[in-house]
Amino acid sequence: MLSNVIYAVKFFAVSGTTIKDVSDTTNKIQTDIKTGAFQQWLDSMIPKALSFFWCVVLALIVWFIGARIINLARKIIKKTMERRNVEIGVQQFTDGMLKAVLYIALIVVILNLFGIETSSFAAAIASVGVTIGLAFQGSLSNLAGGILILVLHPFKVGDYIIEDTHKNEGTVTEISIFYTKLLTTDRKVIIVPNGALANSSLTNVTDSEHRLLDLEFYIGYKDDIKNSKEVLRKLAEKEDRRKEDSEISVFVKRIERSYVVLGLRMEIPQENYWSVRYDMLENAKYAFDKAGVSIPFPQLDIHNKND
Repeated sequence: MLSNVIYAVKFFAVSGTTIKDVSDTTNKIQTDIKTGAFQQWLDSMIPKALSFFWCVVLALIVWFIGARIINLARKIIKKTMERRNVEIGVQQFTDGMLKAVLYIALIVVILNLFGIETSSFAAAIASVGVTIGLAFQGSLSNLAGGILILVLHPFKVGDYIIEDTHKNEGTVTEISIFYTKLLTTDRKVIIVPNGALANSSLTNVTDSEHRLLDLEFYIGYKDDIKNSKEVLRKLAEKEDRRKEDSEISVFVKRIERSYVVLGLRMEIPQENYWSVRYDMLENAKYAFDKAGVSIPFPQLDIHNKND
């Protein structure tokens, strides 16, 4: 015990620390313990917590008001385009782009409320721009494809198109930022990326005001070709839904091994195409039966040769 005291005295003498300094330090520690370190930490954090809380409240208010303003701006622009008879596809694409840009601007404003500088935010985006471009190159390609579709107008909302690569076809119902919606005849919705439509060939069936009706009819070798052609011509002349003063063409299209193929062509308005097509096929069968024209079917002739 005495040795420990002697060691402590030597330590104080060497380090220059006096008994008074040790006593002051001890008293300070005791004061901190009585006051409470947690209480001190809590006292320092309360102002910061209140500041963050009010920032969150203000951010929610800004988001609520900003979202209302964005919706109002979109409605105003949409009504303006409708009054000027802007194409529906352009309206849809513009609305999507406007929504994305305005919400990004709103997010930047909210970040500024929390002390995040816009310049540093932009620098961070620029620094990872290459990575983002590689990760979303498909989406960026679709965005560029949508812009090309609206600029070059290979089709518009309401057109019936056939995408030649994958044979997707249907009526265009929506042209958005990244994809185009097609509605098939059996009411299915096909979503095709804009990049695929802009970078591959497609067939626009309804681009022109009228469509050429091209039908084929089969008759037997024993049937009179002239009589069969006259039956089809009279049937076409009775059709009042065809284009006015359009030429009716009836001809021998080709000759097969067991039948002759007759062709019938005439122009039909787009809105009447399918109804006229179905009616012509049905009425041609009745007209051929009445005129005694046979419709050939596959058959096999067997010849028995006796010795």
